[in-house]
Amino acid sequence: MADALHRAFFLAGPAGRLEALLWATGDCTPAFAALVCHPHPLFGGTMHNKVVYQAAKAIHRRGAPVLRFNFRGAGLSEGEHDKGRGEQDDVRAALDYLATQCPSRPVVLAGFSFGSWVGLRVGCEDARVTALIGLGIPVNDADFAFLRACAKPKLFIQGGEDPYGSRTRVEALIATLPEPKRLVIVEGAGHFFTGKLERVAGAIDQWLDERLAQPASAV
Repeated sequence: MADALHRAFFLAGPAGRLEALLWATGDCTPAFAALVCHPHPLFGGTMHNKVVYQAAKAIHRRGAPVLRFNFRGAGLSEGEHDKGRGEQDDVRAALDYLATQCPSRPVVLAGFSFGSWVGLRVGCEDARVTALIGLGIPVNDADFAFLRACAKPKLFIQGGEDPYGSRTRVEALIATLPEPKRLVIVEGAGHFFTGKLERVAGAIDQWLDERLAQPASAV
C-alpha cells in the first residue's frame, strides 16, 4: 500500500463546518473509496469511536481512501443534533467531498449504530455508493425497512448479545432484504464488540476480498 496521507480538516456541511479526517494514500486510482459514519452523538458518539476506527482501519489497509466526519453538533462540527434528519444531509455533504477527492470511484459506505441508520439510508439512494456495511444496527428502536428496496451489496456485522439490535430481530430483517447480502454474528459480543473487534475487521476483510475479485462497479 502507498504511504498514508492523513488529513484533519473541516468540510462544508449544510448546517456549518463538519470536522473530518481523511486517510488517503499516494495512489490516485484506488479501486474504491470509503465513508464511515459514527454512532449517536447524544450518547458520546464521534468519528473516533473504537468500532468506527477499527472499521476504517480495516478498509484503509486495502489501499482505499477512508473519510470519517463528525455529525452536526458532535466534536468540533457546527450545528445541532437533528434526530437523524439533517444528519442525512451531512452524509451527502461528506459524499460530495469524497467525490471531489476520488472522482468516479465507487464508494463503500459503512456505519455503526446510529451511523448505520442514517448512513445506509443515504447510501441506498445515492448512486455513488455501490456497497454498504452496517455495524451494530439498532433494529430494536429504529426502522430499517428502507433496506428492503436496496439491491446493493450489503454486509451486516452484529454482536450476538447486542441489546440494541437483538439477533432475532436482525435475522428477521435480513431475511426480507434483497441479495446480495451477508450477516455475520459475532458470538459473545455486545453493541460495541468489546474484545471482539478483530472479528469485525476479519469479516470486513473477507467480504472485501470477495467484492474486489469482481468488477469495480460491484465493489
